[in-house]
Amino acid sequence: MRLVEVMIPAGKREAVLKTLDDEGIDYALTDETSGREYTAVVSFPLPRNAVEPILERLREIGIDEDSYTIVIDAQTVISRRFDELQEQYNDTNESDQRIAREEIQSEAADLMPNVRTYLTLAIVSAVVATAGLLLDSPAVVVGSMVIAPVLGPAMATSVGTVINDNDLFRQGVKFQVVGFTAATIAATVFALLVKSLYLVPPGLDVLELGQVQGRLSPDLLSLAVALGGGIAGAMSLSGGVSAALVGVMIAAALIPPVAAVGIGIAWGLSDVVLGAGVLVLVNLFSINLAALVVLWYMGYRPGKWFEADEARSKTVRRIGTLLVGLLLLSGFLAGVTLTSFQTATSDQAVRDEVNAVLSDEEYANLSLIDVEITREGGPLGSQTDQVVITVGRPSDENHPELASRIVERVRDTTGQNVSVQVQLVTVQTAGGSSERVADPVRAAERSPFARARGKHGGAHSSAVPGQTVT
Repeated sequence: MRLVEVMIPAGKREAVLKTLDDEGIDYALTDETSGREYTAVVSFPLPRNAVEPILERLREIGIDEDSYTIVIDAQTVISRRFDELQEQYNDTNESDQRIAREEIQSEAADLMPNVRTYLTLAIVSAVVATAGLLLDSPAVVVGSMVIAPVLGPAMATSVGTVINDNDLFRQGVKFQVVGFTAATIAATVFALLVKSLYLVPPGLDVLELGQVQGRLSPDLLSLAVALGGGIAGAMSLSGGVSAALVGVMIAAALIPPVAAVGIGIAWGLSDVVLGAGVLVLVNLFSINLAALVVLWYMGYRPGKWFEADEARSKTVRRIGTLLVGLLLLSGFLAGVTLTSFQTATSDQAVRDEVNAVLSDEEYANLSLIDVEITREGGPLGSQTDQVVITVGRPSDENHPELASRIVERVRDTTGQNVSVQVQLVTVQTAGGSSERVADPVRAAERSPFARARGKHGGAHSSAVPGQTVT
């Protein structure tokens, strides 16, 4: 509920009081004795969803922006007439419990920090996120999300569009562009310092870090995360509730990918820069689009009727621009999703073929220990480079033909003349405990161009456990 205070200009007292009486609103009237153009101050409580229609009625009789109107968040109102008023508005089409246009405009403006604070927090959050990715620490990455000031600019852009507040819109766009540019530069510079000062091991493969891998190959599910963040941000803002936790969710979609872009630039990994950069843009467009659509759907419009057509035109144009950008980027996401599906299908087919060979009766005592698949290529396409299969066998068995059979089945499945290595590991019992003795049998020489596991968007199959032989 809200407490509204309105300063009544000279000549408007009777019209204001009549309007409040017609609406069944309790009010307190105080004479204004300062000698200015105002003659009285009227205070009255309203349900949250009644603020905007009542202010519209007052605006119709001349209480406009030249007067003083204050809307205060009230905790409790004890009044039978207020209860009746609340029931009245709950029975009308104003029962959506959204805050008034004037309130959401103020809320969006309040979410915008000053430039120095915004840039400082953007840079610090990017540096912390970069450190978290390089440390492979989810806790540090989450910490970077908490301090990231990304909610305010996105909400300011959307609110400014639907209510035709050009200053608020331009401020939101400027903050987003400048903030993410500064964050990317900060992440890149910090990653270069970390690399050049050997704050991480010289041989560190950043592609092996789990926190980095999660930002390399964005797929269509990334849209759901970002759209959800934008919807939640708009709903929390229009509901007049704290948006702090929603800000963390939105930051989760933006700050870690920005840090990954910086790492990719520092390490010279173009695939990382491409994948993480697309993820940043997709999330940024999705958040702005979702917030814009939700606020327009909830009925937020300019305060002046003659601005309604202009606001509608701007909203439609900006929604269209965001949609075109998302459609273009979604082609990349669809390609990554298809590649991921094909990779998983191909890897599973290789495992199935190996298991099919070992299912023969003559191999009943053998056990599949591991299937390691190395791929080369980028996020929009990869091919199997090498397959290493480890099989456990009893010490008194030898199967010289096993390797050739597995090689043939794997190459038939992949449709490529890939490098296949089959390692037979002898398992012996010594002193009551099991002991494995490596006895590798190479089915094909390792390719001199084989890449390290997971490099350049490569996929590494999970280990397939075999039977424990003792």
